[in-house]
Amino acid sequence: MPITYDAVKALSADLYDWSLRAVPADTKDGLRHAIGTESQDGARKVLRMMLTSAQKAEDEDRFVCSDAGVPVYHVTIGTAARLDGDIKAAISDGFDELVGRISPPLLKHVTNPLTNERGYKGKDMPLVTWDVAGGADWVEILCQPKALGSGRWAALETFSFPSLAEIEAYVMKVVMQAGSQHCPPVIIGVGIGGSFDVAARIASKATMRRVGSVNPEPTLAAMEERLLRAVNATGFGPMGTGGDTTALAVHVDYASGHGYTPVAVCFNCWINRRTRARLHNDGTVERFE
Repeated sequence: MPITYDAVKALSADLYDWSLRAVPADTKDGLRHAIGTESQDGARKVLRMMLTSAQKAEDEDRFVCSDAGVPVYHVTIGTAARLDGDIKAAISDGFDELVGRISPPLLKHVTNPLTNERGYKGKDMPLVTWDVAGGADWVEILCQPKALGSGRWAALETFSFPSLAEIEAYVMKVVMQAGSQHCPPVIIGVGIGGSFDVAARIASKATMRRVGSVNPEPTLAAMEERLLRAVNATGFGPMGTGGDTTALAVHVDYASGHGYTPVAVCFNCWINRRTRARLHNDGTVERFE
């Protein structure tokens, strides 16, 4: 049986809804680990408050944060998936349906950048990126809403044949510019190489990696360790109150490119909103997070 318009519409709406009401399990584990390693009493108190807030949102079916951001989806289509209907339209229509039914209601965060007018509709909204998985019989949808705190401080710069030290220095420059305005402890994604758009995509995708996972590329694993130590040595701490926990993770990936090397840096706030599920040809829905 095919993967239908109605199935994609329902799942895309549910993923956004779910993402607003829970903190991913790996992120909560990261917060718990941070409490054990944090040296500042005030910072430990803030980290405990975050965990309490996350649990309360789940128990009472409430939003973890009032800033629901805007809907951002990453869709991977298997080459063996059988599709019936316009799945791009289904994602947009799913968001429209959710706006009408969700409780509490969403605020009007969708903004026209030319007029600053706000609403629920807009050009290219929801924001969707697409990928292909060879041989897979499913469509995977990952929802990662982006709000002001995490979205505002992303940055990209293009270098010519940079050294690893130069790349790390740029990442730290972006970190220092953000300060604590992105609601730390954050997850930091770094994309190196490719082209301008590819580097940004890599950085965004890097934030989706599970907190606590180890990069399989030894050079990048070592870079992540160095950067995480350096970020946490800034002392911004949870929500800018001071402490050792400004980031829960730094995740780095790369693509080959020309001699010019774009480096992109982006952030997810401490909530690290992320939900993901697959629709299979047999009609089953497999939820991962």
